[in-house]
Amino acid sequence: MREEDLDWTVYHCIPENSDITTPDLVAATGFEPGAVMASLERLEHYLLIRRSGDGVRLLSLQESLIACQCRHTKDDLPFVIENGVVRATRRGD
Repeated sequence: MREEDLDWTVYHCIPENSDITTPDLVAATGFEPGAVMASLERLEHYLLIRRSGDGVRLLSLQESLIACQCRHTKDDLPFVIENGVVRATRRGD
């Protein structure tokens, strides 16, 4: 199976409005744990999901857009978002 097809399947097994655990996601997809973990890494890199501990959740469109903006304008932003917390950046004098 191509990575894109695996990612599409894994993505669509994540509930829209709640978290799912990685073991439950493996069971829901029927794929090998290593393949699911690799897919989750790609989906997180693409800013489509967020993982916290063993939980996985979909990012809303707004969250995804903000994360994308933060990633690509990191040096220019007056804030950072870490683990869902917005923090002001400290700039050197």
